[in-house]
Amino acid sequence: MDSKTRTVEMFFFPFGGGGHQIPMVDMARLFASHGAKSTIIVTPTNALHFQNSILRDQNSGHPISIHALQLPDGVVSSESAMSATPFTDTTVLQEPLKLFLIEHKPDCIVFDMFHRWAAELFDEIGIRRIIFNGSGCLLGCVAESLRKYEPHEKVGSDYEPFVVPGLPDRIELTRSQLPDFVKDKSGRLDKMAKDEEKSFGSVVNSFYDLEPAFADFSRKEMGKKAWLVGPASLCNTNVTDKAERGKKADQSCLGWLDEKEPNSVLYISFGSKPSFAPGQFVEIAHALEASNHSFIWVVGKAFKDEENFLPGGFEERIKESKKGVIIKGWAPQLLILERGAVGGFLTHCGWNSMLEGVCCGVPMITWPLSAEQFCNEKLVTDVLGIGVQVGSIEWMSIKSEKKALVVREKVEVAVKRLMGGGDEVVEMRKRARELAEKAKKAVQVGGSSYMDADALIEELKSLKEK
Repeated sequence: MDSKTRTVEMFFFPFGGGGHQIPMVDMARLFASHGAKSTIIVTPTNALHFQNSILRDQNSGHPISIHALQLPDGVVSSESAMSATPFTDTTVLQEPLKLFLIEHKPDCIVFDMFHRWAAELFDEIGIRRIIFNGSGCLLGCVAESLRKYEPHEKVGSDYEPFVVPGLPDRIELTRSQLPDFVKDKSGRLDKMAKDEEKSFGSVVNSFYDLEPAFADFSRKEMGKKAWLVGPASLCNTNVTDKAERGKKADQSCLGWLDEKEPNSVLYISFGSKPSFAPGQFVEIAHALEASNHSFIWVVGKAFKDEENFLPGGFEERIKESKKGVIIKGWAPQLLILERGAVGGFLTHCGWNSMLEGVCCGVPMITWPLSAEQFCNEKLVTDVLGIGVQVGSIEWMSIKSEKKALVVREKVEVAVKRLMGGGDEVVEMRKRARELAEKAKKAVQVGGSSYMDADALIEELKSLKEK
């Protein structure tokens, strides 16, 4: 059998939200670097966000391409601006995707779980499907335990802690930290479990040494077929790729950073769509001034035109004192986190941000807001011991009214605790640096993630030859 016949062809169908699209594009690039012929299927608008990095990969000889779905005249996909929420309806993509797949059948398609209609389409056409959920192994373990044992139904209030039963590490949550669809018994957990059971398996943007107990539990106790191939962000090895990841970012803050002492700057970012109660940014601003530590704060475009979202004179004071930088657009997060001046990362605990902090060896202040972020917080603070909690206790849907404020005093205490040094923080930094080394080794030749990526390709090859 010639080499062309043996080449595995993989399609990748990401969701339009930045937190899901960016890692899946990285994952497609990763598999292409292993020799799999990789095609990323997106809308024409979304293709613009990463076409330069794909062109660079092609020039390096990697077998990767983009297929932009042809939408009907006048139709614009609602997930085209990389700001799609989990509720975004993507069914407008169904017909053009179906036509493309009927003509081009790959060995498998990796698709995002938020395309809720896609599994049935792939089964109808007869294409092997692999799920991507944008998180790690911990989430699946916790979700299965909640579905099976319902420990949140046995507590006296929303704020009474309970231990998630049956897990290899202690994970303690409250009902207030759970997604609405878990508390309301919507059946979404059951549907997710059934969709996964019928799939060929899942690719996970994680690495074994990050969550070994949960990786083993997922595979051995729960019987899940999963390939841990991350951290996918490590496929970005040059400055240009890092600067353009997601959207082209302003790099002017890097010169300011390079003038700072090692571990002296706190980096603050709550992801692409932060969801806060009114007045929360005022509380954060006061806490940062009171802590007297240098910082870079990504406030995002959502607040660019709003009045009074920061205290009067705050921006002028930090600029004059050179204590802080505020970014009101897209930040070059990878380039910031890898700078030696950054000694802490205040994060919403989105899986991608958390992983990027790990890869750069930066300890964290955890401030979960939504999705599975409260689970991720427990991994960072309770299991890995590389972070401190700010005290966020309310899971908030993007659609819901935002009520819960974390007061400035709590924020100030967390910032001073992480950035002030001391034996506890020295140990955190040491553990964070060790994890960063393990992350890099995982994706190198012979590493656990490298081997898992190869194992999936080889399995697809063997099925192709039958």
